[in-house]
Amino acid sequence: MFWLKRSSTQFETGSPSSDLWQVAWGRLDAVPESWQRVGKLAIAPNTPYAVSPNQRFWVMGTAWLPTAPHLDPLSEIAHGWAQRGADTWAELVGAFALAVWDREQEQLWLGRDRAGNQTLYYTTTGTTHWVANQLRALRPYHSQQLDLVALRDYLTCAFVPGDRTFWQAVREIRPGTTVQLPEQTIAAYWTLQEDIQGVEQPLDWHGDRLRQLLYPVVQESLPLDQPVGVFLSGGLDSSGVTALAAKLHDQPVHTYSIHFGADCPNELEFSQLVANHCHTQHHILEISLKTLWQRLPETMAALDDPIGDPLTVPNLLLARLAKEAVAVVLNGEGGDPCFGGPKNQPMLMNQIYQAVNPQDALQAYLLSFQKCAADLPNLLQPQVWMSVQAEPWVFTTDLQADQSYLNRLMALNIKFKGADQILTKVNNLTRAAGIIGRSPLFDARIVDLSMQIPPHFKLSGTQEKAVLKAAVADLLPAAILHRPKSGMMVPVQRGFREHWQRSAKSLLLSRQAAIAPYLNQTLIRDWLHYRGDTWNRYGVKLWLLASLEYWLQGQR
Repeated sequence: MFWLKRSSTQFETGSPSSDLWQVAWGRLDAVPESWQRVGKLAIAPNTPYAVSPNQRFWVMGTAWLPTAPHLDPLSEIAHGWAQRGADTWAELVGAFALAVWDREQEQLWLGRDRAGNQTLYYTTTGTTHWVANQLRALRPYHSQQLDLVALRDYLTCAFVPGDRTFWQAVREIRPGTTVQLPEQTIAAYWTLQEDIQGVEQPLDWHGDRLRQLLYPVVQESLPLDQPVGVFLSGGLDSSGVTALAAKLHDQPVHTYSIHFGADCPNELEFSQLVANHCHTQHHILEISLKTLWQRLPETMAALDDPIGDPLTVPNLLLARLAKEAVAVVLNGEGGDPCFGGPKNQPMLMNQIYQAVNPQDALQAYLLSFQKCAADLPNLLQPQVWMSVQAEPWVFTTDLQADQSYLNRLMALNIKFKGADQILTKVNNLTRAAGIIGRSPLFDARIVDLSMQIPPHFKLSGTQEKAVLKAAVADLLPAAILHRPKSGMMVPVQRGFREHWQRSAKSLLLSRQAAIAPYLNQTLIRDWLHYRGDTWNRYGVKLWLLASLEYWLQGQR
């Protein structure tokens, strides 16, 4: 028996707006009566599942297998387990979050796709392990004790990196990783590794190699017999995805761009240029500062896992606009982490001048997020800071890895910022809008290839993403290929100064605020009055705090 959503002749388990699934393993006394029981396993209603032909393996969860679009994914995975057992993990290509029940061995396997396109959480304490692909679904089954290390990490990065969540008793499965219960044995079935190839080959050779992979990856992301959408900023990454979609798709391509009013800087000139060049149906959404603030609470609820990126609200509103015309929307996320975006440059400069600037690599990396890393001793309450200041960071191992420095930075961005911020943000918010979001440049095959390309063809001096530019050079206007990266700047600094200060004070400085037991509200008051804001960064920090406060309030 399986439950699935059919898109023409393509199969994908779950549905964009309601793909929650849950299982419980172990002692089942507290499991609701409506759940189906199989030995030590209980399956929540509406959880998609399939059973292997020999009845030994039950596969539950959501999956999209782009290389086999005409087959039901859960059924295929169940067949695979009957033949190959746990070796099946390494053969899966696509996006998935799965639980596999071995009735014979009485073991439950949990696994997540290589790039981290889908999320998967489980409780770590007690005689019952609760598993779900959405964090909020586990709220009734664990204590409400905050993980203070996760709080520290969120304040530094604007997301929680690694397997921690904001709750002490809940962990997130890492990309390319499995957890086997009851032992909670963690094993990687895939690891991101540097494997530089073609060192003597010219840039064009590497560009052609990337192009040959981009074609099938983007083609597989397109819905059959339906229009497709693309979030188009006008930068290289989203423009390249737009051009490929327009070239490969036989249905209309809708593109979507945002701006924040005529008096705010925007990139509409470039997105319109690409839309005209690729003959897409272009849509522009204006988001006022009033709307940006008003929509923050519902956005944080939709995110499931807190993310303090100012683009969260625009992503949700743009997804809602896209739903009017399409069921699947692509994006350009992944270009920077995989192919050498400009945000790596400060870290590279720090390495070059480390004799002058003695910052260690870890501290330099934490500061590169440009959030609250330097503020932690004063921002956190003294007892909180004392409890977390010596706790290790998840980034250390990759920073000290034996590979080129640029690839170390890129590996960090792919494994943590990619999986824990970018993909989580895009997928949760498109799901909340009722559509499917796909990130072709974060496909695991693209990620693997990116680690084979010599670093000097990704980022060298001021030349950014040279190999990606070579791969799509004939598909885009020269103005797009040669324009400097600017990024989508959300005017949160102006928002707090001119529009949100009063409501932000009420939110963040209240004695009843959820953050009050953990953070120094005197410092937050200084930020709200812009005292000492030399680098114009207080707006970003305040947005991060407001996002967290709304998320925590939603957990009560």
